[in-house]
This record gives sequence, C-alpha cells and structure tokens, in this order.
Amino acid sequence: MKKILIIDDDVELCSLTQEYLESEGFATEVANSGNKALEMVGDNVFDLITLDVMLPEISGIDLLKKIRAFSEIPIIMLTARGDEVDRILGLELGADDYLPKPFSPRELVARIKAIFRRTEKQTNDETNADSVRVAVADLTLDRNTRVVLQNGEAVPCTEVEFSILEVLLQNAGQVVDRQELAEKSLGRKLDYFDRSLDVHMSNLRRKLGHHLGDLERIKTVRGVGYLYVRPEE
Repeated sequence: MKKILIIDDDVELCSLTQEYLESEGFATEVANSGNKALEMVGDNVFDLITLDVMLPEISGIDLLKKIRAFSEIPIIMLTARGDEVDRILGLELGADDYLPKPFSPRELVARIKAIFRRTEKQTNDETNADSVRVAVADLTLDRNTRVVLQNGEAVPCTEVEFSILEVLLQNAGQVVDRQELAEKSLGRKLDYFDRSLDVHMSNLRRKLGHHLGDLERIKTVRGVGYLYVRPEE
C-alpha cells in the first residue's frame, strides 16, 4: 500500500483529504507544521508528499528545499489559485507537480496515480538488461534503478525529470510533441497557460548542461515540442 504524507495546517482540509485518499486505497499520515513534517520525513518512509505552500514555522517553499537536500520523493505542491510565482518557484526547486487550491479530491488522486504509474517498474523490461537502459552520448538512463548517469556520475533527478528525460532519450534526434511529452511524463495534458513542462525542462538543462559539445542538448521547437540532440547524427 502506498503511503502519503499530507502537509497542511488546515486541519479540516487534512481530515477530508485523508479520508478521501484512504477510500482510494492509500495509507496516509498528516503533519500540520513544517517542523513536524521535516521530522516525519526524516523518520519515516513515504511514497509521496502533498505540500501546502502556506505553512507555519517553515514555509512550504523552504520545506521543499530542505526535503530536496536529502530526498527525491515525489512532491505535489498545493498553491493558491492564480499564484503563479509560488507555482513556478516550487517546480524550479524540484516539486513534481502542483495543484491550485481549492482543488477537487478526484483531481488530486488523478495526479497522485499519474506519478505512481510513472514510478512502477515495467516487469516485461526487467528480463532484458538492454531494454532497461537508454544511452545517448554522455548520458545513460536506467529504468530499473531510475538513475541517470552522466559520464558515469549520478545526476539527481526528480521522478518527473526522469520521466521527461526517458521519453526524450528514447526519441533522441526526433521532435517529441509537447502534449505527448506532458501526457507521458506528467500524466495529463497542459492547458494554454501551464508552464510546468517548460520549468522541468529548464531544470534538466541546468543539471545536464545546456550544450553537448557544440550542439544544444535539448532544443525547443516552437509550436511543436522538444528535441534531444543525437550527436552522431
């Protein structure tokens, strides 16, 4: 059973969210402050965190930074509707996705399940070592361990960043449609003003380097999507 930590100082909302998630088959725990949440994350194993931006003691943004310093656990940020600054900042600091308040519990469950679908190992691939690794130039991606290596050194990636990179490397040298990439990596389509994919792409460029030799590593093809360069071509 997947275990989810709900971090929010709204006690009533936590209770309702907890009840709904448990009805969907998830185990849950609640932290109503940043300090308590940090203590719980350090002492327990969770599969996912929902994190409210507005928290007492430690803000959700600062808590996200602290958690990302030692863990790549999937995190869904809960932000005030229309507050794009917190939304973008959360994604830049390593949140996997966001959901504006007030939100539908069904939508939250859909986002959670989309993340878990991405992290499930593909048992049909595990029998073939070649099929679980994708290598392009200086990068090697291992689907079993969900580790990205650059010249043999591990690159810390969130679950969403890993999924984006997986799709791009599988299609290296070809343009991947923006909506197709969003559906495969985020588990949902993007609306017109949703910049989630752009922010995750910016994070990957920063972590991997903007260039591969003399070539731009990840190209944005305006109006279409993204292309991961294949140098040998």
